[in-house]
Amino acid sequence: MHDLRRQALESHKTVSRKAKSKQTSTASSRGNSAANSRPGSKAVSRAGSDDEGELSDETSFSVNSIDEMMAADDSEAATEAWKLELAERVEETIDRKRSSVLGREATLTAYIRILTSAYAEDEIRGKEMDLVASFLKSIKTETSEKEAILAMKALAMTLITSPSDAIYDAASPLLKRSISDSPSIPIKSAAIHTLGTCTFYGGASDDEILENMTFLLEIVSSDGHFISAPDEPAPVVTALEEWGFLATLIDDLSAETEDAMDAFVEQLASSDPAVQIAAGENIALLYEKSYTAPEENEVLSDSDEDVVADPDNDSATSPRLVKRYAAYRRTDQLLHTLGDLAKLNSRSLSKKDKKSIHSNFSDILNSVENPTRGPRYQNAISHETGKRYGSRMAVRIHKDGVMRIDKWWKLMRLKGLRRVLQGGFVTHYERNGVVFESLPWVSS
Repeated sequence: MHDLRRQALESHKTVSRKAKSKQTSTASSRGNSAANSRPGSKAVSRAGSDDEGELSDETSFSVNSIDEMMAADDSEAATEAWKLELAERVEETIDRKRSSVLGREATLTAYIRILTSAYAEDEIRGKEMDLVASFLKSIKTETSEKEAILAMKALAMTLITSPSDAIYDAASPLLKRSISDSPSIPIKSAAIHTLGTCTFYGGASDDEILENMTFLLEIVSSDGHFISAPDEPAPVVTALEEWGFLATLIDDLSAETEDAMDAFVEQLASSDPAVQIAAGENIALLYEKSYTAPEENEVLSDSDEDVVADPDNDSATSPRLVKRYAAYRRTDQLLHTLGDLAKLNSRSLSKKDKKSIHSNFSDILNSVENPTRGPRYQNAISHETGKRYGSRMAVRIHKDGVMRIDKWWKLMRLKGLRRVLQGGFVTHYERNGVVFESLPWVSS
């Protein structure tokens, strides 16, 4: 997160004492994000040609129907008109006097639409805390389910547009209360996603990140009972997704891995495909994070069982990784379970769910077997090179840029950003330094 804070400073923001005190420790854990961390989506088909496996800049990661209502109008962001409308919406949001529920819903919808389709840090600078205070009031009162969810979305967009350490401290207690006490399952799920965004971009310390990851793990391991949502898949899926998103911020998860793996492996037996896939992706991430690059001056032996390299690459150039700890005590049993899921044939599943499970768990199985292999790793042999195709997932940034998603931490970051930014991902990736620093690897 050190890089994200640097972006904030370059944008003429101040950094609190809390942030300054964390920069040293955070630089080691999150600065390593460039090599070891930092991300629903449409199912991406397994590559059968050079173009397959790529996510275009038009790909939409739909979270719920409200997000779909707010699809950005590209033509609007190309003009100056949105600045005038945003100023009006900001004023309406801050001044709630004589406002109605329907009026606030309309204002929030417009505010989110504009912040999604355009990078508006200059336009909201200095007004962030007044906006947040209004959002939190809508979240606290829950006058309508739609207003509360929109306020959470607006809060997340405000934070990604203009990061502030103060927002996490102001928002996290209320978001946790909504997660635990709201009678609405959609509100609980939206609050979990917003808590993840606030924790990631709002100035949380490493201890606070781990505390929230423990909170999310309780939701997963209890099948929702921990937040009075027994056997509801939606909050469990969102908790799994945000746990994985936050896990990319922590360099060393050795102390947290055992409990997390137990919870995720148990969820592989869920009757809900989305729960199974989210749990499986977290398992792949934890295996990936249990291996790290050699430290400076570390002597490696080719005969060392804890040193691995991709056998499909030239040994002289293949990335070598060192196993630092055991991600799971029964990997053999886990491989059997993942293999069964990769070829699951159940009549109770729809054709779409079956295809998604097969595709995702083939990837996950590949990574558990060899942690150097990322998502959408292709075992097929290229006729041109004589080697395996390797990881084939990529995001096209317009026509020139390609972001390779060849690590699970990158996929977690991508998904986390797309859940918030939706169709505005490319706009923010190109103009918002905070978003770019989250996934800075692009090749033309």
